[in-house]
Amino acid sequence: MTETPPNDDKPNDNKPDDAKKTASLLSSISSNSAILGFFAFICTAIIAGTYLGTEENIIEQQRQAQLKALYQIVPKNQHDNDLLDDNIPFEAEALGHRKSQTLFLARKDQQGAQQPLTLIYPVTTRDGYSGDIDFIIGINIDDASIAGVRVISHKETPGLGDKIDLRKSDWILDFNDRRLGDPDIEGWTVKKDGGIFDGFTGATITPRALTLSIANALRYHHQNVDSLLQRFDARVN
Repeated sequence: MTETPPNDDKPNDNKPDDAKKTASLLSSISSNSAILGFFAFICTAIIAGTYLGTEENIIEQQRQAQLKALYQIVPKNQHDNDLLDDNIPFEAEALGHRKSQTLFLARKDQQGAQQPLTLIYPVTTRDGYSGDIDFIIGINIDDASIAGVRVISHKETPGLGDKIDLRKSDWILDFNDRRLGDPDIEGWTVKKDGGIFDGFTGATITPRALTLSIANALRYHHQNVDSLLQRFDARVN
């Protein structure tokens, strides 16, 4: 009896099941990808929202810190304008600037018009013992006297040079109401160098650098105040 050879072309009964499994797997992958994508979107949105909220808080904190320093120079009850709005970009190599800074103007209402009261200059002295010393100095328009000086940042030695910071000592207050001619030019340094301003025991470099820089800022103001006020007027108009 002759045997019938096997038929290799007989359909494979497992193929439909394999196709179904493949389709199901692809559907599952697609579904999981969609879910992961959704959660990634939600996480990104949360992170972005947190970042924006944090950034806004940082900006506001910086604004308040800046205002606090400015108000120490010209107290809020002594001027009528918003110092953070009434300012111009400003860069002067003569004042130690390495990049653009901001020059502020305090104004006071007089006879129905806001008159310039005090210019608040950012200044950097590059001659500190441990590097740059950044400070602001307010100079009154009417008599070119100093409204106040505040150190903003420094790296001076703790317990020695850091006495330039009002939180450490009141040394910086000795410049209030001073102007060119009070004292004379020879007096604008520390006592060790023949001036009238106190030095610090073991730290002469720091107060010397700051005192000379303050005198230099007064000279700069004397030479440039008119042109700077014109820039403010042009901004308003």
